[in-house]
Amino acid sequence: MEELTKGADGKLRCQWCDVTAEYIDYHDKEWGYPVSDDQRLFEKICLESFQSGLSWRTILAKRENFRAAFHHFDFEKVARFTERDINRLLQDAGIVRHRGKIEAVINNAKRARELVKQEGSLAAFFWRYEPDEKQLVKPQSLSLSAESTALSKELKKRGWKFVGPTTAYAFMQAMGLINDHIEGCVIRSKVQHARKIFKRPAGEK
Repeated sequence: MEELTKGADGKLRCQWCDVTAEYIDYHDKEWGYPVSDDQRLFEKICLESFQSGLSWRTILAKRENFRAAFHHFDFEKVARFTERDINRLLQDAGIVRHRGKIEAVINNAKRARELVKQEGSLAAFFWRYEPDEKQLVKPQSLSLSAESTALSKELKKRGWKFVGPTTAYAFMQAMGLINDHIEGCVIRSKVQHARKIFKRPAGEK
């Protein structure tokens, strides 16, 4: 019970979503549901990179500003950003103004474009790292895993930046590659059903 919290509606949820009201909506409608849309996957891995050293609360509050600043994370458009765009973004108080992370998003957009040509889609590539459910440990007991470490290693090999194993694991939790909702959480069964009917993307290879 200590890992669950009871909301105003009387329903039990993962304790982390009790931090702020914004978390509840994100927890109930987004976190853990499987995603196969390349643009959403790219957005999330970029936002997880921006979160490094910060709280998700900070990033979530600025998410719409990030979307506006990066053309809704259309990696075809972001890949064409220039130094002028970097300077523009460094002046944008609505986002996290960290040159290294901004440059990483632009770099990763170029790498994403390459990956799509090689693998067919980002989704086909990322979903290869979905772990075997039978081997999963207790929900929310890890901050990285063998799969997130392997994903991080492969992304870095392909030239991606700010994609360490912990960032990769948070990405996998959020995008539904695992169901990390605590047992007893009202959303866990909904995510499990969504994962059950989810059609895993197939790649070119």
